Amino acid sequence: MGVGLRGSEGRLTVRKAWVVGGAVLGAGLSFVMLLVVGVYVVAGNLANGVGGATKALAKGSVPAAYQALVQKWGNLCTAINPALLAAQLYQESGFNPKAQSPAAAQGIAQFIPGTWATHGIDGDGDGDRDVWDPNDAIPSAAKYDCTLASYVKDVPGDATKNMLASYNAGAYAVIKYGGVPPYKETQNYVKTITTLEESFAAPVTRVDPSKQAAGAIYYAQKKLGTPYLWGGDGTAQDGGRFDCSGLTKAAYESVGVTLPRVANDQWNAGQHPARDELLPGDLVFFSDDLTNSRAIRHVGIYVGGGYMIDAPRTGAVIRFDPIDTPDYFGATRVTEDGAKALPTTV
Repeated sequence: MGVGLRGSEGRLTVRKAWVVGGAVLGAGLSFVMLLVVGVYVVAGNLANGVGGATKALAKGSVPAAYQALVQKWGNLCTAINPALLAAQLYQESGFNPKAQSPAAAQGIAQFIPGTWATHGIDGDGDGDRDVWDPNDAIPSAAKYDCTLASYVKDVPGDATKNMLASYNAGAYAVIKYGGVPPYKETQNYVKTITTLEESFAAPVTRVDPSKQAAGAIYYAQKKLGTPYLWGGDGTAQDGGRFDCSGLTKAAYESVGVTLPRVANDQWNAGQHPARDELLPGDLVFFSDDLTNSRAIRHVGIYVGGGYMIDAPRTGAVIRFDPIDTPDYFGATRVTEDGAKALPTTV
C-alpha cells in the first residue's frame, strides 16, 4: 500500500473514455474497453439504485472483535442502526481503541472526559466504566446517540439526521431551528456520517453503476507494463511508478474523485456490490483476514470477466490479474460523495 503524494494526470470524462474505447488502442486496451462497454450496456438497467435502510453490516466492514457489539448496540433505538454506529466509530477513531485526540477525546468512540462522565455506561457489566474498553465505549456511544435522539424526538424531519445534528451542534440548536441547523459544519457532519453509513451497510438491492468508472479504467489501462514501486504515486520523482493503492488513487483522481492513500481506507469510498454484481471500475480488495476490512493489504480495478488491473508487487509490472483467489475480500463501487466522506486520518 504505502504512503505518498497524490498521483496526477489530466481529468477525463466518461464520455471521452467511450470515444477512446472505439479507437485502435492495441490488444490490451481494446480488451478492457470491450469489457467496459459490454458490461455497462447491461448496467444501464440498474439505475434504480439502493432503496431503504438496512440493519445488516457489510461483510468484514467492522473488525471481528467489535462486530457483535456494533450489531447489538446499533439497534438500541430507531434513530440508529449498526451501519450508522459503525460509520461514527470509523469516523472518530478508525476502530482504534487506543485513539486519543489533541482535544483529549479518548478511545474507540472518542469521548471527551466530561461527556464520558455523564454518558459513559458499564456496557459489559464488569463493575467499571472504562472509556478505553470497547465493551464499554461502543455501548456508551449507542446510548449517547439514543439519548440525543430522545431530546429532539418532537422536532420535525428525519430523526437520525436530527440526532446527528444534535451530536455536532447540540440539541438546543436542532430544537431552535426545527431540524438540522444552518451551520455548514453541522450540515457537513450529517452528510458525512449518513454517506459513510452506506459503506458499512450490506446493500439490499443492486448498487448504482459508477459514473466515473470508465475514465478510471482508461487511466489504469494506459499504465499497463509500468514497473511496481512500493509507495509509488506515479509522480516524476517516482519515475511514473505505482504501488497498488497509488494506482487506484491516481486512476480515480484523473476523473475528479480523491481517494485516501491506502487500500483499507479506499474500501469505505462507497457501497459494496456482491461478486456476481461487479462492474468495470469497481475497486476489488484482498486480505489475509477476511473478517476485517482494516486488514486489507491489496487493491485493484475490476475490468470485467473476472480480471482486474493492478500493481501487484515489487519486481512485477502493472498487469491483468484474476480476482477469484482465496484472499479476495470484496469490492467497492466508488462514489464522489463516498470518497469525500472519508476522514483524512483514521
